[in-house]
Amino acid sequence: MDQVFIESTLFNPWQRLQDYQLARFGDSAAYGAVSSFVGTMRDFNEGDDVTEMFLEHYPGMTENYLRNIIQQARARWDVIDCLIMHRVGTITPADTIMLTAVWSAHRREAFEAGRYLVEELKHHAPFWKKETLVSGDVRWVETNTPG
Repeated sequence: MDQVFIESTLFNPWQRLQDYQLARFGDSAAYGAVSSFVGTMRDFNEGDDVTEMFLEHYPGMTENYLRNIIQQARARWDVIDCLIMHRVGTITPADTIMLTAVWSAHRREAFEAGRYLVEELKHHAPFWKKETLVSGDVRWVETNTPG
């Protein structure tokens, strides 16, 4: 089933994960492990206090890239299903930016495929970040923080 969602409004990652899992699996015990990751916006970056971030993307291109990294994860690990949700637009500190989840029969595959999705998304997905600092200055983020 594998799903990719680009969200322009705040979402509750735990509720969305629960809703997705219930819709996808119901009462089934078809999986033995779920690995999930929730990324939130920090109020600091590169030594400066940040008040908000604007996250841009290219519709279509971004979703295709995210589907592609899911397919790459499926080729490397035995997974049952994957979910990626990512915010765009104006984001403020403590807002959820992303949710990834991987369902598999065993924890190793879920953990490894989940980490792969997060790292590929974080370092290569076509998203562009513009931060507004406490000082009022605005800057583009040129590099992502390491893992």
